[in-house]
Amino acid sequence: MTAAIAVIDGKWKTILLWLLESGPRRPGELRRSLPGLTEKVLTQALREMEVDGLVHREVHDELPLKTEYSLTAFGRELSEALAPLSDWGHRRLAKLTNAQPAS
Repeated sequence: MTAAIAVIDGKWKTILLWLLESGPRRPGELRRSLPGLTEKVLTQALREMEVDGLVHREVHDELPLKTEYSLTAFGRELSEALAPLSDWGHRRLAKLTNAQPAS
């Protein structure tokens, strides 16, 4: 469990996995999708995810240079493994919302 948590540790990595599920994305697209995420933190998270084998970075040889990130098979496997945890989180939020007293 610790080895798995170490790979997704941090505020943005699970969200980046979720965004990349729909297909390759450029860094600017990812940053615009996540207000509050700085370019520095995005670059750091993507580099860590690349080292961990979750994402593939492709630089297209054109001007201007175009970089895209996509999930690897290993990254898709992790995303699928996290789906039940995501479902549990949605149920928890619904439970908390229903438990709050009406004002």
